[in-house]
Amino acid sequence: MGSSHVDFNMGDVHEAIAATRPNELCLVFRDRRLTWADVTDRTRRLANYLHSQQLGCHTERAELTGSQSGQDHLAIYLHNGNEYLESMLGAFKARVAPLNVNYRYVAEELRYLLNDSGATAVVVHSQFAPTLAEVLNDVPAVRVILQVPDNSGNALLPGAVWYEDALAQSSNAKPPLTLSGDDLYILYTGGTTGMPKGVLWRGGDAVVECFGGPASATTLDQFASQAVGELRALLAPPFMHGAGHWMSFRTWHTGGTVFVQDSPDRLDPVDVWSLIERERLNFLLIVGDAFARPLLDELDRGTYDLSSLTVVLSGGAPLSANLKTEFLRHLPTLMIVDGLGSSEAGGQLSHVSAGASASTGTFPMSPGNHVLSADLDRELAPGEDELGWLAKSGRLALGYLGDEAKTARTYPVINGVRYAIPGDRAKLRADSTIELHGRDSVTINSGGEKIFAEEVEAAIKAHAGVYDCLVAGRPSERWGNEVVAVVRIREGYDVSQADLLAEAANHIARYKLPKAFIFVSHIERSPSGKADYRWAKLTVAQSTT
Repeated sequence: MGSSHVDFNMGDVHEAIAATRPNELCLVFRDRRLTWADVTDRTRRLANYLHSQQLGCHTERAELTGSQSGQDHLAIYLHNGNEYLESMLGAFKARVAPLNVNYRYVAEELRYLLNDSGATAVVVHSQFAPTLAEVLNDVPAVRVILQVPDNSGNALLPGAVWYEDALAQSSNAKPPLTLSGDDLYILYTGGTTGMPKGVLWRGGDAVVECFGGPASATTLDQFASQAVGELRALLAPPFMHGAGHWMSFRTWHTGGTVFVQDSPDRLDPVDVWSLIERERLNFLLIVGDAFARPLLDELDRGTYDLSSLTVVLSGGAPLSANLKTEFLRHLPTLMIVDGLGSSEAGGQLSHVSAGASASTGTFPMSPGNHVLSADLDRELAPGEDELGWLAKSGRLALGYLGDEAKTARTYPVINGVRYAIPGDRAKLRADSTIELHGRDSVTINSGGEKIFAEEVEAAIKAHAGVYDCLVAGRPSERWGNEVVAVVRIREGYDVSQADLLAEAANHIARYKLPKAFIFVSHIERSPSGKADYRWAKLTVAQSTT
């Protein structure tokens, strides 16, 4: 499957930009301050090592369907660090498709993902080597393992090679390969409501739709000429989450510098703010309230010079309006951006809050985005009072690896146009503003009404005493299912159920209000801040309140 667009391979793009700024900083992690030339050298060496192991492209895209791959796959099983982004870029340069691995997986989940992806190579932090060792006998496709040492002290796995040794023994010459925009990038979904699925992207489409490259560039020189090098960005979420590595590559596409926090295994607010202060960073990526709340609490406790910081982007989860207001109280000149996208559609919509204005849940319409009718038979016009589906057209992913049926459901062709429909429900207001209601997969049918968990969560989190909240349904004789809120209260606050109901009633209709509350000391989320609704449903089911 080809493309009518002029497009590029990520490996070629990075090399073209590197040629314009070889001695400028590209990637900083702890005491490693790697220039563009350094990253070029290291990723070429990695690509040549993979190529020496007979990994690469074996069947060209034109001979395959959208749910097939003709390349070897490199599973990246790492915490954040220079090695994560080097592994992605080195894979692109070797015509090997990189894919993300959730490092919190237990052995059963890891076994599933490695087999489902058909991974032939893995790069792994030593900390995770014991879990990988548990499943190696059950994942016969894996034949190359590169191991990155860490403070766990775990020994090298049998048959594995230390990452730095692989680079040292390999050439830093440009690999003898002709890269293609058809070469794959694979992004595995989080699996918070079902089994993870590998979304296949043509690299040339991902460069624009996921990694933010200029769609107008028709040559690599044009692409590189638009890289002005102004971004100094800290991407706080794990790179194994799409938002983290998408924004890393977007930063590189501007000629900017990617910074990685010193403690990548957890969100450390002191580490984040200290790095921004020390390095004079101007861009911070977070994931919704789960990142914002502890970062804001630290700003209440400590004093930092954050005058360099101009943009905070929340990607992957919405940022509540009251938390935006808190950011603006600390940093009045800050621009706060909500970015909406999905594994299946890439980047979609954005909303900017600045100065005295802060809101959440609405986005201005942008080209290529649509709201389709509930029956998926037409596009809705502005002002039609129908709850439809948020959709995107244009450059889209090819589909799900090995799953043609799911591909057809998520990427339907309607009136001759191919759309991506990731599962978000939305309305299109008369002023062409998109009003987002939430994921259909986590709705609760109660008393004949469809209630969106995210909408109820946002209403409860408007209370200043709420640290975090997830909402799930449980069976009810009266309602069929009833809404239950799992709530963590902020330290130092005394909040009752009546207080929460009163606050939520200011934002949502009464029939959407929770019928019960469960107060907990910790709410389970992925390291990327994504809600774990399976945990929420189990917590609700086990409650007797």
